[in-house]
Amino acid sequence: MKEKRNYRLFDARQQWEHDQARIPGGVLLDADGVVELQGLERDTVLVIHCHHGIRSMNVAQQCLQLGFTEVYNLTGGIEAWARDVDPEVPRY
Repeated sequence: MKEKRNYRLFDARQQWEHDQARIPGGVLLDADGVVELQGLERDTVLVIHCHHGIRSMNVAQQCLQLGFTEVYNLTGGIEAWARDVDPEVPRY
């Protein structure tokens, strides 16, 4: 984000989690989010997050299998984001 790189942020959590706390610009990977993801160019930079980083790691691996070439798992998930980057994001 600080580098102003073009990327897409996807949220691999459940709807209720997304409703409770979210990183601005994150797209929930519900049915609509999956359609959006699948329609992206394969050189789109992807950042995937969940609560702690385990679900998003699995999704990131699936994205690589789909042919995306630059995929990142947000280490520590939204929990780390709320703790280290934006304390305004609720923790749960």
